[in-house]
Amino acid sequence: MKKEEFVSGKRKLKTENITSDLIIVGGGLAGTCCAITAARHGVKVTLVQDRPVLGGNGSSEVRLWILGATSHMGNNNRWAREGGVVDEILVENLYRNPEGNPLILDTILIEKVSLETNIRLLLNTAAYDLNKKGDDQIDSVLAFCSQNSTEYLLKAPLFVDASGDGILGFLAGAAYRIGAESKEEFDEGFAPDQAYGELLGHSLYFYSKDTGKPVRFIPPSYANTEIAKLPRFKSFNLKEHGCRLWWVEYGGRKDTIHDSEEIKWELWRVIYGIWNHIKNSGEHPESENLTLEWVGTIPGKRESRRFEGDYMLTQKDVVEQRPHVDAVSFGGWALDLHPAEGVFGDKDGCTQWHSKGVYQIPFRTMYSKNIKNLFLGGRLISATHVAFGSSRVMSTCAHNTQAVGLAASICIQNKLLPADLKEGKWIELLQQNLIKSGQYIPHFRLEDELDLVKEAKIVSSSELEFKGLPFDGPWYPMEYSIAQMIPIHSGVVPELKIQVKSDAKSKLKIELGVSDKTENYTPEVILEHLEIDVEPGEHFYSFSFQPSIPTPQYAFVIFEANHNLMLKCSNTRITGLLSVFNKFNKSVATSSRQEPPAGIGIDSFEFWVPERRPKGHNLAFELGQSLSPFSKENLKNGIFRPTMQPNAWVASLEDSNPSLTLEWSQEQEISTIQFYFDTDFDHPMESTLMGHPESEIPFCAKSFMIKDDSGRVIYQKKENHQTIQKVQFPSPISTQKLTFEFEKRVESVPLSVFGISCYSFSSKQNME
Repeated sequence: MKKEEFVSGKRKLKTENITSDLIIVGGGLAGTCCAITAARHGVKVTLVQDRPVLGGNGSSEVRLWILGATSHMGNNNRWAREGGVVDEILVENLYRNPEGNPLILDTILIEKVSLETNIRLLLNTAAYDLNKKGDDQIDSVLAFCSQNSTEYLLKAPLFVDASGDGILGFLAGAAYRIGAESKEEFDEGFAPDQAYGELLGHSLYFYSKDTGKPVRFIPPSYANTEIAKLPRFKSFNLKEHGCRLWWVEYGGRKDTIHDSEEIKWELWRVIYGIWNHIKNSGEHPESENLTLEWVGTIPGKRESRRFEGDYMLTQKDVVEQRPHVDAVSFGGWALDLHPAEGVFGDKDGCTQWHSKGVYQIPFRTMYSKNIKNLFLGGRLISATHVAFGSSRVMSTCAHNTQAVGLAASICIQNKLLPADLKEGKWIELLQQNLIKSGQYIPHFRLEDELDLVKEAKIVSSSELEFKGLPFDGPWYPMEYSIAQMIPIHSGVVPELKIQVKSDAKSKLKIELGVSDKTENYTPEVILEHLEIDVEPGEHFYSFSFQPSIPTPQYAFVIFEANHNLMLKCSNTRITGLLSVFNKFNKSVATSSRQEPPAGIGIDSFEFWVPERRPKGHNLAFELGQSLSPFSKENLKNGIFRPTMQPNAWVASLEDSNPSLTLEWSQEQEISTIQFYFDTDFDHPMESTLMGHPESEIPFCAKSFMIKDDSGRVIYQKKENHQTIQKVQFPSPISTQKLTFEFEKRVESVPLSVFGISCYSFSSKQNME
């Protein structure tokens, strides 16, 4: 028993002082990935989250699917899924949760954090005040947990604000912006005017369930029972639910920080009004057995404060794909702005304009220009309102903040502040270690002198000699134009033989296209036009192109749509090979060609998008001359996804026991080995609602083992589905040779590996 007498003054809360290397405020996907990244590089992290679960808008509290540069596979950004920890999370979620249950994603995020001994996690804990040292640094943060009635004093040399609304930056006095810049300030033609609005609103989602028996619905008194009078009501698809209802949006004319509760109530009124209409209007008899299974209780927030760094990302950075020497991340979502009235307006729910490819995001956007020890995470990075329309999405936010987590580790180990890393040897060190950890930075590659593979002789059991793809798949009715992407190192595209089916005489029109920028995948430059006379029946036809392609890039062999014809496809799928279609994904586009208004600074171009498995077969064809894009030497090139070439070693399709051997001229002491596998970076892996037909990626090695020069098995992984596998030996292995034996996953897919690294030091990376 505990008994306390009356106290004439006031009692104090229980307090706990925590000192760590890094305080991260905000446990959304950005803060979570930042914490895991930093912790794995030796940083003692305190992660402060004001909600009971991690993941923010991706969690079961909001249930928005996690997306980034892949944009539902609806743009021309090929192999653009973000790497590192966010990739690890999405791949794991696909493996455990292909149905897209947001509750399972919650468990994965909590598990990933709980496994890191360097992370102290404070859930249900809100930061509400801070102390400064001098004018330009944070000394400590005050936070309160409502569940254990404890106040925390959190002290560290470095802080990350990944809170969404920027509570640390605001309290610390850092420069910030709310709303849209004028067109003139940064020469942004897409900058909105007041009629469109300056802020993106909040959204709430809801799920329904069929109970198998009639269910009545009596709306709460606050439901908007005149929902059918809204200007946009007739465009609503009332059969959709979950985050497909992103258009249930409101708040763009409000203070999206201080009016959040008011905005939430209005969204509740709308949602219960929608459900009342569905159930009680008599217009939807199919809803008789439906009940509301779940309605969000906190809104998914899109926009509030953006903080100023040493550089501000702008529309031209996105559209022109401007290079940055301090690039540490990338984006690729559309410039995506929403009208301020949201669900109450008569405008389309959003205006999306895509760039032709991904763009670099510089490190200078990721720390405050005023508060010297404050990193900016998630949607708080230094960007204009227009650029923010692209950089704000969750996978991009997470990828950026992973760079922050690793930057913090360099700062801690070398007693530096964030801005110290923006140039010279420090930014190069950050970039190299990010790439090593799986982060993708366009136009950068791993150049690691300590990697023992660089000096090794590589012997492979086989190497795919690319002669084409077998004629063993379905027929493709040519409703849309289709293009087969073929990696060309240089020179002409070899002669191709294809199989065509036709019921009558017809003509097949063919083009050879390439991208204006070799790193992009928009076949806007047409090098040659051909035309083939097609006879009735099933026949083979051969053709060749004359133009030479001078630099490594993907060539597009384009077959123009023709309703009279069908092309034979192949069941074989190979890393770095895709067929794409001149069509559009209605989730992110309204036409197969982007045609923006004149003067807004956006490019016009065609969309060429793939289809998801089990569809999306490559075309079947034979090459008159074999190509060699799948060499074992790709394992040394420091790029771990397809870019202008596949960048992978691919074994022969017939190789039932693919293997690689590394040989050195003298004995090596090896402590760490890291593998980079192919988990299909073209796959968006949306985390919630959609669901996916597969839980494991067909290109990824199912299992592998490592043998030393005596043939002794020194490591074995029996079940693998992840992109990166790091093997760290308890004590160094002395050997002059390593052999890696792999098991492929699918008979019709050859084994592929993007890279292998070997180090003589421990897995803790050298940051000094």
